Amino acid sequence: MNHKFRKIAIAGLIMGSAGLWQACTGDFEEMNTSKTKLTALGEDELPFLFSRAEQQASYSSGTYQIAQNLFADLYAQYYATSATYFPSDRYVMRFDWLTGHWNPIYTQVVPQLRTLFEQTDPASAEYALANVMWVYAFHRLTDYYGPVPYSEAGKPALSVKYDAQSDIYKDFFVRLDAAANALKANATAKPYGNFDLIYKGDAAKWLKFTNTLRLRLALRISKVDPAEAKKQAEAAVAGGVMTDVADDAYMVKNLAGDDANGLSRIAVWNEFRMSASMESVLKGYADPRIGIYYQPATATGTYEGLRNGLTAAELALAKNGNNDNSNVGTRWVTGSGAAWNTNFTTPQDIMHSAEAYFLRAEGALNGWNMGGTAKEFYEKGIAASMAQWGITGAAVTAYINSSAVPVAPGDQQNSPALSNIPIKWDEAASEAVKREKIGTQKWLALYPDGMEAWAEYRRTRFPKLYPVVNSENEDVPKGAVLRRIPFLTSERQTNGAAVLEAEKLLGGPDKASTPLWWDKN
Repeated sequence: MNHKFRKIAIAGLIMGSAGLWQACTGDFEEMNTSKTKLTALGEDELPFLFSRAEQQASYSSGTYQIAQNLFADLYAQYYATSATYFPSDRYVMRFDWLTGHWNPIYTQVVPQLRTLFEQTDPASAEYALANVMWVYAFHRLTDYYGPVPYSEAGKPALSVKYDAQSDIYKDFFVRLDAAANALKANATAKPYGNFDLIYKGDAAKWLKFTNTLRLRLALRISKVDPAEAKKQAEAAVAGGVMTDVADDAYMVKNLAGDDANGLSRIAVWNEFRMSASMESVLKGYADPRIGIYYQPATATGTYEGLRNGLTAAELALAKNGNNDNSNVGTRWVTGSGAAWNTNFTTPQDIMHSAEAYFLRAEGALNGWNMGGTAKEFYEKGIAASMAQWGITGAAVTAYINSSAVPVAPGDQQNSPALSNIPIKWDEAASEAVKREKIGTQKWLALYPDGMEAWAEYRRTRFPKLYPVVNSENEDVPKGAVLRRIPFLTSERQTNGAAVLEAEKLLGGPDKASTPLWWDKN
């Protein structure tokens, strides 16, 4: 550009701007206010924020696969991968995928909930639900990694510190206690109304959910802080937990806003199938849920599963293909072979009364006041899980009294039966056997929530799952248990100083073999 012309042009621009400034200062505020952007939140907008937080706390269909299915679902051994390009089943940490687990909490949940905390009365049911959803979202996050950004999450800062998991759990119980008190005081309230995707603003049901979540977390810390666990568990039961399938929590799903059921969406892609662990237990127990959880294999018409951790060469062998193994049940997809059809609007399972009974059964074995015996709650948990899937009557009674045990799946690895634990409760059995019975049935009842099932497996080591056939992670060799997800590469790049401090909170190296604070196995 000609330098003389450039100087004249700049001078003219400055003079013109000055004239414009003098002429328009009276309308400056109006001119600089967007006509389309939301600049203030009123009460009418707050329910939308809660809906978004609910949806993202349990992951939308767009991130469900990389947030849950390729990690927790596999490590809980609900499924095994049948696609050769998913090394996470062989314990390879794909941190680029794991951003789908991490990012939505900080970008889609925390900002919404912090706004609700700012805009609602702390004594209100609306504030209480925001607290509950905060705990729900963060317990699923911290139980992957351990320390995570928590107390300062969502606050403007160049570097956000990580909190110790023990401190995070301490705050969980404070929030849930406050939420329970507020919901009890506002029992007839309808917080967020139909914008609440789980209970449509039913405060009484949310109170049971809150106490059941509190009970879940109490058992989670039972080995690391048994006194606090007992206190929190007994308070939860006294406050009223889920006791009926009518209390069960499902999230409404639809086709708008990437809000389809995540499991349904990915089940048509033919990338995972029933695990051999599930096959061994469900077949051995002649469990009537097998035809609900899974479908018969297209090629055989029978229920077949895969061992976790197969290599590409092993997956290429006969009997290991998609058509030779069982896809998820018709609740999520219908069809066969390569022609699967997605049931996008299937509600998402969030939490169920069956889990509450199994938690109480374990608490009773611990000597806590759970309002009944371990046997009573164990059998009620089985019945509640069956009822959840529409199975009632004589079939349930026969199952509860069955002496059946898991069977060998008959796979190419010649896998033995997963265990020799029968269904029927035996008061004369050892405490270890009773705990394994509870853990096995809870694992079956938690399906398809692999996040909770993996957390409980790490805490209890029940059921006794098969080791992965191959591990490609030197920190977790074949036969070892993957204990956590290491800190993300993206966090090291953008929040590096905080990650280095967080490593000091782990009690061990930043590896998948380092147990979480509550994992004392």
